[in-house]
Amino acid sequence: WFPSLKAISTAEGEDTRKAAIRQVEKGLVLLEGAFGKCSKRKAFFGGDQIGYLDIAFGCFLCLLRVEEKVNGIKLLSETKTPDLLKWAHRFCSNAVVKDVMPTTESLIESDEIIMGRMKGVASPASKL
Repeated sequence: WFPSLKAISTAEGEDTRKAAIRQVEKGLVLLEGAFGKCSKRKAFFGGDQIGYLDIAFGCFLCLLRVEEKVNGIKLLSETKTPDLLKWAHRFCSNAVVKDVMPTTESLIESDEIIMGRMKGVASPASKL
């Protein structure tokens, strides 16, 4: 699933980008089903409290949100992944997580700096 997520921003050509988006969406639909089975309709994969699977998938939420914002797409949605969308909100709002989860904007700025350095071009954010 992660290679498909990464492929969205590195895709060359619109058809390749759309194919990567479809792969990510298919994976999220499968994950939606797995969430229902694992959580037994509770708040987290681990039940009432954050568990291992919540942390494992939660680590990808920042990257998922960056891809959504940068590419103008919605990967977690009310129509295809309503339970995961609610889970993501609960996970990121949890007192244990909310102070350590980087913001989408800070990750986008960091990415611009890194990509600019790799290309030998200074980005506006690199002056911070």
